This record gives sequence, C-alpha cells and structure tokens, in this order.
Amino acid sequence: MFSTKDKKQIESRGSELHTVLVQIENFKTGFPYLQIIDAATVGNGIIRLNENDLEKVVDLYEEKVEHGIRPLKFIPASGAASRMFKDLYEALESYGKSNSNDILNTNKGAKQYIEGFENFAFAAELKSVIQKNEAELSDKNKIDFLLNEKGLNYGSLPKGLLKFHKYKNGERTPFEEHLVEGASYAKDGNGKVRLHFTVSPEHQKGFEELLKEIVANYENELGVTFELAFSQQKPSTDTIAVDMKNEPFRESDGSLLFRPAGHGALIENLNDINADIIFIKNIDNVVPDRLKKPTVDYKKALAGVLLKTQEKLFFYQKELNEKHPVALDSAFLAAASAFLENTLNTKPESSQYYTEKEQLYHYLKEKYNRPLRVCGMVKNEGEPGGGPFWAKNSDGTVSLQVVESSQIDIESVQQQTMAKHATHFNPVDLVCAVKNYKGEKYNLSEFTDPATGFISKKSKDGKELKAQELPGLWNGAMSNWNTLFVEVPIETFNPVKTVNDLLREQHLG
Repeated sequence: MFSTKDKKQIESRGSELHTVLVQIENFKTGFPYLQIIDAATVGNGIIRLNENDLEKVVDLYEEKVEHGIRPLKFIPASGAASRMFKDLYEALESYGKSNSNDILNTNKGAKQYIEGFENFAFAAELKSVIQKNEAELSDKNKIDFLLNEKGLNYGSLPKGLLKFHKYKNGERTPFEEHLVEGASYAKDGNGKVRLHFTVSPEHQKGFEELLKEIVANYENELGVTFELAFSQQKPSTDTIAVDMKNEPFRESDGSLLFRPAGHGALIENLNDINADIIFIKNIDNVVPDRLKKPTVDYKKALAGVLLKTQEKLFFYQKELNEKHPVALDSAFLAAASAFLENTLNTKPESSQYYTEKEQLYHYLKEKYNRPLRVCGMVKNEGEPGGGPFWAKNSDGTVSLQVVESSQIDIESVQQQTMAKHATHFNPVDLVCAVKNYKGEKYNLSEFTDPATGFISKKSKDGKELKAQELPGLWNGAMSNWNTLFVEVPIETFNPVKTVNDLLREQHLG
C-alpha cells in the first residue's frame, strides 16, 4: 500500500506508519456509536447551584488564587471565519446575474446584513476603505469589500481578528474580548493573566501584531500583566485521507493527502500546558463588557466546584497511591467507591470489582488517577451543540460524557428516545485540572477514547474523498477523565456562527 517514498513522507510529518494504518482501518470499519444509558439532567448528573452555593464556590476559587493557584485560559482560535459569510458569498455570486433588489429579496441573510449594516462594529472601517478606493457605497460593495482582499478580507481571516463589538473608544475583536474577560477570572495572585491561543500558521503573525498594538493599553486599563502564548495544531496529528474505495488519496504529484483532524487534535496542545487549572472556551463566544458578569461569575463558580472536588479527590488519590491495599480498610474503600460513583460520576460495569478487596483497590486507583474536568451545561432552548449524557465506555464503566448527535445511533428507537430526553447542551465551557496530588502533570493522550472519531465526506480538486477527525476535544479526547456537569445560564452562551449573529442584542454596544 505504501512505497518507501510514502513512508518517508509519513515520517517527515512526525507520524507513525502504524497510526496511519489504523486510520485506514477506521475508514473501512467505521466508528462505533456511543451507547447512551440516560440523559444527564439536573439532579441526575447535572449540578444546579443556588445563590448560596454560587457564592461559596466563587469565594473558594478566589481564595485559592490568592494562595497561589495558577490559572490559564485556553482558547481554540484557528477556525476560519469564512463559514460566517455563506449567505454573503452566495449574494456576491448572484450580482451580475440579477439586480440588487432581486438578490436581497431571495437571500434573507444578505438582506439582513444590508439592513443592519450601520450596527456592525466593522461598518465605519469598511465604509472608509470603500471610499478610499473611490468606489460606490452600494450593497454589492458593502459585501465585496468586506470579504475580499481589496477591502477588509474578512472572508480569509480567523474569527478572532474580526471586529465584533463597538465601544465609545473604538471596537474590539474576540481576541481582545478574551483578554478583557480573562483578566476578570484567569489572573493569578500577582495580577498575571495567562492565555493560550491555538491558531493556524498563516494567521499567527496577525494575532501577534494585534497583541503588540493593544497589550499595553489593556494592561494599564485593567491593572494586570498578560502572558500570552500561541501554538499551532501539530502536523503529526493530521489524519490520512482516502478515496471512496478506502485507498490512500493522492495529490496530483502522487504524494499522500493528510488533513487536519479537527479540534480533537488540540489535546496535544493542551498536553503541553503547565497550569493548575485551565479554562477552555471557544473564540467566538464573547460579549461586550456590559454583559460579562454572568460569564465571569460562573467561570469562577466552575473553577470553585473543581477545586472543592479536587481536595477530596486528592485525599483518596494519595491514600490509594501511597498505601498498600492491606492497610486500607473496607470503610475507606466503601467511601472512596461512593465518592467515585456519586461525585465523580463513574459507575462500575458490575459488582465484579467488589468481590475482592484487591480488585476494588486496583479499580479505584485507576479511576482516581485521572484528570478532572467540570463542564458547564446550558438548558436547551434550541441552540445546537453536543449534549450531556450517561454513556457506556469501552471498559464497560458508565460515566458522564459530552455526546455529539453523530455519535448516537438514530436507527435505534431506544437510543433515539433517550436522546430526546436531553434537557441541556454543551456550550464548550470547561475548567480542567491536569495534575495529580503531587503536582505532576498527566499525559493527556493516555485518557482519550480512539474509538470515538468521526468520518466525513469532502472533495479535493473535484475528486471525492473521506476525511477522518480525531475524537473531539471535549468528547472522546476527554472520554476517560473524571467529569462533573454544572448548569450555567444561557446568558453565558453567545456564539457567532453567522455575521448576522452580531446584530443580536447580546453583541450590540
């Protein structure tokens, strides 16, 4: 299947032949569905904080920060913004074939964009660019100059570098909003705010140039010091593409085609980070300052829940790691089992683990020695997103998992019925702890479930192909973590999927 030249290409990417062969086999066999056992709901896997609870866990987090906890905020920011402008690209293609009125009457997205044009944070800059080019301020040019190189080139930029929000003293990009937001909950006791952005290679310079331009002003305004890092998805995590017969897809020069393997590949970037707790949030889920308070409060709350849970987890972890099974009495093992099942939300496959003390000890030791995450969950009001479920894992245990709809067998009436009982969805709002009780970092790649990948159909140079994504970052890539779900308000979820989302009240100044 692979020539010597192919093998050299694979090695040059930092990949292994064995890994590529496994990927090809995945195309042939497909990935199994995840067996969901029940929907996670409030009281059944999802924690709802009352006002008193919220205050206590926020206070706990703030106290821990003052005593030396080092937080960091991790923001996947490599995605291109081009999908935001689907309707505008279609409208631009129609100009020359139809008159302006016909286009706007048939393209609702383009019509909404034109009608709301003055409200966009980028409107003033765009009008200035159009006028500098001595072009007419027409509907067509408002679209053309927004998307293409002669104007703002937004169609080729990442979301993080687009102007989202208007303020009295200027406009802000999502990149800037994450800096401001991070200063509210991700700073340490010395006022240092650590943020890590994953970016695409072609756009890292743009982020660095913007940072250089703005960082001093924000540090002075917010009274903090920013420490930013950028990383790129590693080529070694790319997956091979195949044709429709599951043979390696080849470029016109005969070389193998590898494709980025989705956000699940970022587990390697996350693995390189050294922090006590890590906040994870998508680049486009930001709001203006006037609406930030619920986000800040609940970010601190999620971190407080994590740290409160971690204290007891570390106690059990230390005992299990440092004491011989003989020295642990049955009362301790029963308490550890109850905490694992009722708080860390991992249930054993059957009672077989409990038949012998040593079996139970090894089971508990394995499950306690894992990373910990607390995931915010929003009540579902029609927004898209993966859902919180109890699901069966590859080792037979049952635990809380974030499950995408594509992972559920819709041909199964039972699975479909369970899926319909979901009350919440995943807004990508996580706080993670990636160290053990000794302060040693886990190797996060050891806690993924490789059987939870995705296969999709794409095309290249007019030829159909199949692409493979690694298990999603908050799905299969964190499948074997200890997991808690906490309900967070809908006000904390304000993503921008289309340009017209910026006309929603949550994004207007």
